[in-house]
Amino acid sequence: FRQRMSSANGRNVIRRRRQKGRKKLTA
Repeated sequence: FRQRMSSANGRNVIRRRRQKGRKKLTA
């Protein structure tokens, strides 16, 4: 999962979690 975070796709996931109401994504 960390590898995905490094890629642009990972950033998209963080943006989606932020919209859900999460401040930061921890994994």
